[in-house]
Amino acid sequence: MLTLFLEFPVGPYTASIWIVLIWLAILIATIFLSKIIQRLLKRYIKRPNLKIKGTRITLLRILNQIIYVSAFLLAFQAFRLEEQEIPLRLRTLLQYDIIPKFGSFHLSFMDIISIVILFAICRFIINVFRIYMERRFKDSEDFDEGSRFVYVQLAKYIVYTFAVIITLQILFENLDFLLTGSAVFLGALGFGVQNIFKDMVSGVILLFEGTIKVGDIIRVVQPSTSEEMIARVLKINVRTTKIETRDGNTLIIPNSTLTQDHVENWSFGSDLTRFNIKVGVAYGSDTELVRKLLKQAALSHPEVKKTETIIVRMNDFGNNALEMELFFWADQTWQVELHKSEIRFEIDRLFRQHNIVIPFPQRTLHVPEGIRTSNDPQD
Repeated sequence: MLTLFLEFPVGPYTASIWIVLIWLAILIATIFLSKIIQRLLKRYIKRPNLKIKGTRITLLRILNQIIYVSAFLLAFQAFRLEEQEIPLRLRTLLQYDIIPKFGSFHLSFMDIISIVILFAICRFIINVFRIYMERRFKDSEDFDEGSRFVYVQLAKYIVYTFAVIITLQILFENLDFLLTGSAVFLGALGFGVQNIFKDMVSGVILLFEGTIKVGDIIRVVQPSTSEEMIARVLKINVRTTKIETRDGNTLIIPNSTLTQDHVENWSFGSDLTRFNIKVGVAYGSDTELVRKLLKQAALSHPEVKKTETIIVRMNDFGNNALEMELFFWADQTWQVELHKSEIRFEIDRLFRQHNIVIPFPQRTLHVPEGIRTSNDPQD
């Protein structure tokens, strides 16, 4: 009984409690060694030629993968501490069937290791691709953080799609029944997931076209309240996009909102844009003075482009005021509404200083004599 407790099968081989302790020691030593090497590597990659965003993380991930693969090979050699009925070979362990063959499905140690190695290679390829993109285009004016994100995401989708297909080929000897069953299943499922499929297609369009990228500032209609909002794009996934509003709130919106609805991308094209501020002045005001004060208020703000023409226009003779409109040029920035507010404060100050009145609607109620209300006292 003691022997059975101290020994147990691991595939075709037998492991004892001592071997398990050795495995734990190797695992602890691997984690400790990984941290030491990472500290040493950080000193090396702080050199100027490696100061590329994301390179440090990528190199550390690749190094961790190499360390843990080496630890696995070392742990396998621990089986030599016990007498084995069959010769100790890594291929024998890997080809051992964990789940006996059932139909076209089979699962062995080799299958598990192959799948793990497959996805590790996928991560390695993506990490190398990320480093290549950052090194190749770091000095290009047309390449920014949003472009890098798009290319890396596309590489992930392509690489992992092939990885899933290869995984199915590893686990199943014949994929014909899967293809037949999936066609029927997807046909029935398609009616219920039309919106999801539409969002996924929109995500692919966003990644390929690049009209909206990570870091862009956009003006979009909020789905819940149908109100326009200004937001910064944080991440573009296959089906949804994560954005951050000026209030600091993070919203998840479907990609179809960005491809089918009217969206204004402030970061696309020229940063210089014309803005306007509307104000009403009382009838009888000196319109030339009003024009001068409005231009003065705009020119006093540091964000207003002094090289561009500032226009003051009288739109109409309103019911309560002369409707004036100030046009000025400024960069499309995250704080543009704050800049407009500061200009309005300056307009109000100048109008008060020069006795320019901003009227407001007033209503006068005339009650003809002889009409008595219900609250009037009786004679």
